Amino acid sequence: MTQTGTRSLHAPEFLHEFLLWHAAARPDQAAVLERSASGVFRAVSYGELRTHAEEYADTLAGLDLDVGDRVVVDSDTSSAAIALLIACSMLGLTYVPVSPEAPDARVLAVAEAAGAVLHLQPDDGRREPLCPTRGRGRFGPDGLRIEQLPPVTLCRRAALTQTDPAYIVFTSGTTGRPKGVVMSHRAVLAFFRGMLTYSIVGPDDRVATTSPLQFDFSLLDIGLALGSGATVVPVPRAVLRWPRRFLGFLGDSAATQVNGAPSVWRAALRHEPERLGRLGELRGILYSGESFPLAELRRLRELRPGIRIVNCYGSTESIACTFTDVPDPVPDDGPGIPIGVAHPGAELLLIDEHGRPVHGAGSRGELYLRSPALFTGYWDDPEATSAALVPDPVEPRSGQILYRTGDLAYRGEDGLFYFTGRRDSQVKIRGNRVELTEVERRLMDFPGVTAAVALVLGQPVEQTRLCVFVATSLDSDTTVAQVAAFCRLTLPEYMIPAELHLVEELPVTVNGKVDRAALAARYATDVA
Repeated sequence: MTQTGTRSLHAPEFLHEFLLWHAAARPDQAAVLERSASGVFRAVSYGELRTHAEEYADTLAGLDLDVGDRVVVDSDTSSAAIALLIACSMLGLTYVPVSPEAPDARVLAVAEAAGAVLHLQPDDGRREPLCPTRGRGRFGPDGLRIEQLPPVTLCRRAALTQTDPAYIVFTSGTTGRPKGVVMSHRAVLAFFRGMLTYSIVGPDDRVATTSPLQFDFSLLDIGLALGSGATVVPVPRAVLRWPRRFLGFLGDSAATQVNGAPSVWRAALRHEPERLGRLGELRGILYSGESFPLAELRRLRELRPGIRIVNCYGSTESIACTFTDVPDPVPDDGPGIPIGVAHPGAELLLIDEHGRPVHGAGSRGELYLRSPALFTGYWDDPEATSAALVPDPVEPRSGQILYRTGDLAYRGEDGLFYFTGRRDSQVKIRGNRVELTEVERRLMDFPGVTAAVALVLGQPVEQTRLCVFVATSLDSDTTVAQVAAFCRLTLPEYMIPAELHLVEELPVTVNGKVDRAALAARYATDVA
């Protein structure tokens, strides 16, 4: 197989070219700053990153794999994992990241669903061999070591193209089968180029990434940092569970930009606000995945005046599509923080339930995305793909395909979009349509409430109940009776929760989003 070169005078066309674009001009600039198990920080330069990637690619090239073959990378974010991503791109191999924290059954399900030919993990990885017929190996600073050769495949391809898959991110599918989102080189680069127009970071920044590698937000962080000539700073997963250690890591690494779900800040704001306020190098935060409670945003502003906070909206199917600066000061009331408009080169549309475009401020509809950064489809699932990638509702004769996001929004008087919830989060309570997100937003207006989640629980259908879980600040003496009284004053009768539960904190998934399934399980246990 012919290896695609990493030095080029033309604009990047492939993922590896984009990520190594600054290696030629600034080979000594730190590309990744990571902390070892002993606590020592080590910088890996752009030149070293390129060398590691080329060495990995040389080893992979000797396996006679075909363009498009899938490689499962079972790792946290590290310089070695990023080098392996680049190496796979060089050879046209499709990168399939999974988490070392995931159970064996989940990783095996992903590998089998993807038809992966190779399973790779770091030198210190603890995963036992998953399948005797699948190739496996280990990688690290000293190179890539193949422990079992992959099965012989028929090489049918001669060259890598921009439409070939760069990676597949597997998310939870509604059928219980992992759902693979296929992203091409062309789509990934279209997104990265749109993102860089916002000048979120520069060459002198250190971008702390808190998302696990198998979550597409981590790939956003890598592209944002390396595409800007900045430094990626992977935050160890164990550090995130302890606010003092998390803030200590940010201080020790001199991180200037921190990206992640809003939940990464909740414990720090709750338990270590003074320490957070002393992060003198921190000048930027980018969040995504969920809404950031306004009270917590205001507290962040108080602790770090002048900091730039960016609300990033989107989904795995396009990585993201909007970047909007949070106002300073954070508004006390009103519609909340807008998600803005699509990045340059893309467009968001509002479509009503009859498939017609929605115009005018205040009108609500479902968001459709027109973009060159759209995913190719769901791996081995044409039915789900055709439901998400649909003909252009404005001009269906064009053959153009748009992504139906499933998100509901409206356009404000300012021309910006405001997210209101998910199409599938609309539920019926006693015959009335209820948007769960609206209930959650209303509860967030109560003083002392830091987070709220609304769920419809119970079986059978006629016995379902609207239940709300509310987390409050440490210094709050909020009671269930007070919150219930607030609901009666501010919500229609059919939207008033049947049950209210005060909790110290809300459980989160490995991706940093509220774990609604865990809350439902807790409720079921309490009922039993």
